[in-house]
Amino acid sequence: MRDESPIPVLHVCTSCRAGTELSPRPGRVLHDRLRALGSPDLHLIGVECLAVCNDGCSAAISMPGKWTYLIGRLTPDKAEDIAAFATAYRASKTGTVMPSKRPASLADMVLGRVPALPLPEPAR
Repeated sequence: MRDESPIPVLHVCTSCRAGTELSPRPGRVLHDRLRALGSPDLHLIGVECLAVCNDGCSAAISMPGKWTYLIGRLTPDKAEDIAAFATAYRASKTGTVMPSKRPASLADMVLGRVPALPLPEPAR
């Protein structure tokens, strides 16, 4: 049976240089590797800048009713671990994925989090 619940949105900074002048940019490479994985547990969107340039490649993961996380210090070789994190994030009731439940390579990835927007109240 296919899971029809909402999936998280992962915005990946494609303009990220990760402190280098590499071409293609590491952020673009990370985005492309995530796209190639084709994870059913995330909706991938490339964005131009998440304004955390001093923390390497970055991304933000969000979902209705859950905390939004800004994550950084990412590298293209962590694409599979990021997809695994997205799966754990989707399964979490609040979006909180404790460090012990994340892939080890992502232990220090959280740069910040934003509370979930309140869900609309049902009509009476």
